Amino acid sequence: MRKKVTKAIFPVAGLGTRFLPATKSVPKEIMTLVDRPLVQYAIDECRAAGIKEFIFVTSRGKGALEDYFDVAPTLEQELQKKDKTELLEILKATNMDSGEIAYIRQHKALGLGHAIWCARRLVGDEPFAVVLPDDVIAAEKPCLQQMVEAYEETGGNMVAAMEVPTEKTKSYGVLDVDEDMGSIVKVKGMVEKPEPEDAPSNLAVIGRYILSPQIFENLNQKKTGAGGEIQLTDAIAEEIGKDDGGVYGFRFRGQRFDCGSKSGFLQATVAFGLARDELRDDLEGYLTELMASRKAAE
Repeated sequence: MRKKVTKAIFPVAGLGTRFLPATKSVPKEIMTLVDRPLVQYAIDECRAAGIKEFIFVTSRGKGALEDYFDVAPTLEQELQKKDKTELLEILKATNMDSGEIAYIRQHKALGLGHAIWCARRLVGDEPFAVVLPDDVIAAEKPCLQQMVEAYEETGGNMVAAMEVPTEKTKSYGVLDVDEDMGSIVKVKGMVEKPEPEDAPSNLAVIGRYILSPQIFENLNQKKTGAGGEIQLTDAIAEEIGKDDGGVYGFRFRGQRFDCGSKSGFLQATVAFGLARDELRDDLEGYLTELMASRKAAE
């Protein structure tokens, strides 16, 4: 029987330089999208997919991230005293039980593959998920839950994939498709950040993965790839065509926002704001007025 996916790795060691000066003191992962940090969206998605253990690969200066998941007794007491039960429930939902969460330091920025390798001893010999909190996905059924259900059919290694404009392939890992089965594709090759003319397809890998523990053996070789870094894509590509599972791409249902960029973060803020009943009317009215005044000024 196939082992269940119950552990997830969150690589959050990056410095978030694209969001300076905010990230001088605030880890990018706890910057808020409406009223929840980016990382909370990722955690909620993982919980819906059956994840029980959360492993964060961090770096110096990420103390605020660790504090976010800790109990805040003074704040809880204040909310209780003022009978703000709804806020208290929201606050308690962000707490992590002892033993549910772990932190590992990545001392040198050697690439995404190296960050995942740092967590190898906590994962052990079982399949695991990798979630990049920068990629926020709005979906009726959470993206990782969709993937876990598909993985139960395929086994092996699975990456979330979406179609991108050909000119943008150089920003992604791109799949070379062997067999297209609709939502699931069998992969015969992966290329990290190819130029558009060299891209085998426009099916790009985004920040959700379900991987076999064999990936750690591949990462142990510490081979450098694109950008002189240890690439996770390269370690996954080594599993293509193997008898014990191979590699699959999964076309998820939902909208992905690249919250690692300022424009993506702003787009996500608008989209998630409009999705909230208590915010929709005011925000929609403001946006309508703004666009009307811009057109009038042209």
